[in-house]
Amino acid sequence: MTTPRDSGGTWGPIALGLATLVGVLAVIEAMIRIVPLPSAVLLSFERIIVEEGVLKRFLFTAAEALSAGTLVALVGISLGVLLYRWQILRLACENWIAALAAAPLVLLYPLFLVIFGRNAVTIVMIGFLSGLPPAILKTVEGLSGTRRTLIDVGRSFNLSPSQQFRKILFPAALPTIFVGLRLGLMFALINIVGVEFLINFGGLGQFVNELAERYDLPAMYAAIFFVILVSVGFFLLTERIERWLGRAR
Repeated sequence: MTTPRDSGGTWGPIALGLATLVGVLAVIEAMIRIVPLPSAVLLSFERIIVEEGVLKRFLFTAAEALSAGTLVALVGISLGVLLYRWQILRLACENWIAALAAAPLVLLYPLFLVIFGRNAVTIVMIGFLSGLPPAILKTVEGLSGTRRTLIDVGRSFNLSPSQQFRKILFPAALPTIFVGLRLGLMFALINIVGVEFLINFGGLGQFVNELAERYDLPAMYAAIFFVILVSVGFFLLTERIERWLGRAR
C-alpha cells in the first residue's frame, strides 16, 4: 500500500518548492518598486563573483562559522554532560544559561576587541559564546529525557557509568543534542556576520557593509544570499553527521 508521500516521490516536493519560489519572485517583481527588483539582484551575482571576490569572503565567513561551531559542539556538549551529572550545578546555572541565550551578546564586541583585538579571533569568540547556550541546554534536555527503562536495562547488564553513557544515554539524547547544535550554529552565524558588519572586518558581513555604503543594493542582496548559503551548508553538514552517528550506534 502506497502513501501519498510515496506516490509523489522525492521530486514532487522539490518541484513544488521551486514553483512556489518562482511564483513569489514573480509577484515581488510585479509589485515592488522601492527595493531592488529580483531580476536586478540575480544579474548582480556574476558581478560580485567575478569583480568583487565574494567566494573568498564566503570561505572566510564559513571558516569562522566552522571554528565557532566546532567550539560550540565540544564545549557545549561537555558542559551539558557536566550539568547533567551534577544536579546542584544544574540548579545553580541552568537559568543563567537560559538568560544568556536571550542576551544580545553582539553588543559586547567592544570588550572582545579590547581582549582579542580587531581580528578573526574576536569574531569567532563572539559567535562561539552566542551559540553555546542552546548546545548546553539541549544536551541536558536530551540526557535527562532518556527513558528510565533503557537505563534500568543497562544496569541489569552491569554496565559501568561510562558504558551507560556511550551505549544508552548519548545515543538516546543524540537527536535533541543536534537540535541544540543547529540552533547554536544559527546563533553563531548571525553574530559572526553581525560583528563582521560592525567592525568592518572579515568576510560576508564586511562585504555587505561595503555594498551598503556604496548604495549598491542589488549586489548587497546578492551577498546576503551567500550568508544564507553558509547557513544551509552547515545545516546539511550537521544533518549528515547526525545520520552517520545514528548508523554508527
